[in-house]
Amino acid sequence: MLAVTFQSLRRVAVETVPDPVLLGSGDAIVRVERSAVCGSDMHVFHGRETGIDAGCVMGHEFLGEVVEAGPDAGVAVGTRVVSPFTTSCGGCRFCRIGLTCRCVSGALFGWVAGGIGLPGAQAEAVRVPLARSTLVPVPDGVDPDAALLCGDVLATGFFCAENGAVGPGDTVAVVGLGPVGLSAVLGAVHRGAARVLAVDDVPERLAVAGRLGGEPVDRSAVDPLEVVRDATDGAGADVVLEAVGHPSAARLAVDLVRPGGTVSSVGVHTAPSFPFSPVEAYDKNLTFAIGRCPARRLAEPLLELLRREEIDVSPLVTHRMPLADAVRAYDRFDRREDGCIKIVLEP
Repeated sequence: MLAVTFQSLRRVAVETVPDPVLLGSGDAIVRVERSAVCGSDMHVFHGRETGIDAGCVMGHEFLGEVVEAGPDAGVAVGTRVVSPFTTSCGGCRFCRIGLTCRCVSGALFGWVAGGIGLPGAQAEAVRVPLARSTLVPVPDGVDPDAALLCGDVLATGFFCAENGAVGPGDTVAVVGLGPVGLSAVLGAVHRGAARVLAVDDVPERLAVAGRLGGEPVDRSAVDPLEVVRDATDGAGADVVLEAVGHPSAARLAVDLVRPGGTVSSVGVHTAPSFPFSPVEAYDKNLTFAIGRCPARRLAEPLLELLRREEIDVSPLVTHRMPLADAVRAYDRFDRREDGCIKIVLEP
């Protein structure tokens, strides 16, 4: 089958690799209908996260049809499914408390190091271990592109708002309007925030934030700190949602939040330390919430919101490209060419 593989720093390739096969009774094989290029893929692409084997199949966002299933897979052949970016057993302590991303038996799609791990889904097919507790059937009537996003970026954005305890009447600032940040805008609006100030400097992303219910704040034209202070009588935002994973974004988030407020961070931080000190956090009575999204827990309720048409994520998918053109897709996503926000790959 065709698949996107990691080669070296800033280099992926589309290659023919062996088809996946069932290795355990709980496995399923999914024929991929759609996968996506994610900001997390860029951490590997740019070498901010290291250790992945050359030749590893990339990708962790996918939707498709089950074409093979082991006797304990718990999902029927022919079922259209979406998957979170990690597998999960459903029964360990962390799964039981809803932290499925920290399952003791789970694995991240698209990460094989030293020959150990789970090949990814930017491919024509993918093996899914723990299929019974990992895969989520897609309800009839839900747009496949929208359902695809429930496995990662949409779930992560909504988790960011949840982890920040966004509530009715809050003034929220969102730092970074990539797919996750835009999903965080949508999540904050859905949770009843009175105002959602959406900070970025990319015109196309600012425009989409406005369509999703946010108030665009172009940091290249205005000072976000002044905008937030003006909006809050000088206090600062009740909650800041940080979706970048860069020290400058974390620094801005801490500056924007009010005393006693919360910064919720879902950006993947690879720097060795945070750009604020313990005494700054203490003096601001800061709550700093951070961590990986338990996408499996959020996927089903998000699919139900989509089924009921309570949220619209259609502005997020801006490009569709063949899997065979994935090298170009990585480059386009990396450069943000042509207003690129989210690229869907189709085998």
